[in-house]
Amino acid sequence: MKTGYFNSFDGAELFFREWKFKPEQKTIIILHRGHEHSERLNEFATNSRFEKYNIFGYDQRGNGYTKQKVSPIFMDSVRDLDCFVSFLNSKYGISSEDIFIVANSIAGVIVSAWVHDFAPKIAGMVLLAPAFEINLYVPLAVQFITLGTKIKKDLTVKSYVKAKMLTHDEEQQKAYDADSLITKDINARLLIDLHNAGKRLVEDASAIDLPTLMLSADKDYVVKTKAQKQFFVGLESECKEFILLKDFYHGVLFEKDRHIVYDHILRFADKCFALENQENKPLNPDKFTQDEFHKMNLGLMSQAENLNYKFQKWALKNIGSLSKGMEIGLKYGFDSGISLDYVYKNQPQGKLGIGKMIDSNYLNAIGWKGIRKRKENLLQLLSEAVENLQSEGKFVKILDIAGGTGNYLFSLKEKFPDIEVVINEFKLSNIEVGEKYITEKGLTNIRFTNYDCFDLETYQKLNYQPNIIIISGIFELFEDNHLINKAISGAVSIAENNGYLVYTGQPWHPQLKTIAYVLNSHQEKDWVMRRRSQKELDRIFAFNQVKKEKMLLDDNGIFTVSLGRILKR
Repeated sequence: MKTGYFNSFDGAELFFREWKFKPEQKTIIILHRGHEHSERLNEFATNSRFEKYNIFGYDQRGNGYTKQKVSPIFMDSVRDLDCFVSFLNSKYGISSEDIFIVANSIAGVIVSAWVHDFAPKIAGMVLLAPAFEINLYVPLAVQFITLGTKIKKDLTVKSYVKAKMLTHDEEQQKAYDADSLITKDINARLLIDLHNAGKRLVEDASAIDLPTLMLSADKDYVVKTKAQKQFFVGLESECKEFILLKDFYHGVLFEKDRHIVYDHILRFADKCFALENQENKPLNPDKFTQDEFHKMNLGLMSQAENLNYKFQKWALKNIGSLSKGMEIGLKYGFDSGISLDYVYKNQPQGKLGIGKMIDSNYLNAIGWKGIRKRKENLLQLLSEAVENLQSEGKFVKILDIAGGTGNYLFSLKEKFPDIEVVINEFKLSNIEVGEKYITEKGLTNIRFTNYDCFDLETYQKLNYQPNIIIISGIFELFEDNHLINKAISGAVSIAENNGYLVYTGQPWHPQLKTIAYVLNSHQEKDWVMRRRSQKELDRIFAFNQVKKEKMLLDDNGIFTVSLGRILKR
């Protein structure tokens, strides 16, 4: 066995173990449950059953030999896993298709979130008693803990879990109690974030079609098995199994009959690696989000919901204009470039005193927070693309196929004044705002065009060969994958080979119905969005010769930004 450290997304060093590695073998990543560390998985990793597999694992933040403190943000744990897989690729040459993941308890939620949000093309996963919903026992525990985090930011919660609640094996109980590296506390803010993430994943499990084996403990006093069952039923996977382990406690890898668990894991791993690539036709939509769009578009809701949204729409029309942001949204559309410019500035304004307070609440909506983070992530990946091309001695030429007012591109232009930028935009009102800014700031080598980004002829009219293309915030407004495919194929057709394409996605949103039934779009109709899972979006871009290399997202998993390379055949 070898050990070492890998650097995560924020530079943090996380301790990892390489139990065994042979370049020609497939790989299993095994992740420990909360409070524990990878050393406790030695028995599993060295078991002769798994001799034909490479085995890797790491100590999560605040656990084992990883000295980095626990992050209160659940998504940071997901990002750590993504970085570990990238590390295995760069150091060992292990591709994602050759990886199979086994994860227990909280780690099962981390893996599920990674699969949901990042859409990696791994062979499959085994979730061992995943902690989608922790059994807190105390009534209103989540509410009380949430309140506690408001009072004390670094609040920790003492774990009630005893060794005898994890396993019937007395030797394993003693080993757990004697292990000085096991942590007994959990960060309260992380606990709440985990709770919210688990709820999101159970509700949106249909976004996952990866081969999945779930092993649920029959006598689990730590997590609720109902949430596991709901998650399993929602999975779109053609290859999925749910097995109830009779009389097992939560720590299934440490139970007396853990050989049963080992056998199931080995069988399913072998099965997954033997499966042929069953990827759907590239332009086929995810049925569950397509159905969701049609239900909203047709106004299928209960009478109570209908009355609620009608009242909100009435209030917006009659009171909303007191808020500067709402006033702009009502006039130009809440999805318009002008509206987004105001959201980016994040400076509340309003009328009659109360208007500023309303505007502040409006700007602090979870969706607008995500939009601001999307801009930040977009600029980060665009900057990386520009720097990479400049390091290759190339003159950078950027095309945004539907750039709104050009807001974030002005920031990029100011950072890299030598680049050339073409912003295509359909709405003249957005172009007027953008051209005014260009004139005021005296920016050069940046211009607007006014074409339809979904018309293939548009891209020939541009007479331009970009090496960076941006497609941001536009596709969720349109339901038809064949339509958006025209925009991608048209843009790629004029792009420089081996250039970059940066695209955004919206795989999940907690306020879709409110947006659809209360807010209006720039198209002068209800703002009904067709969200796409990240796997669906990546599949469409891959069909157009774009290979995703990196992805960023906000802490709530609402907006993604992906950096892809255009590899023309």
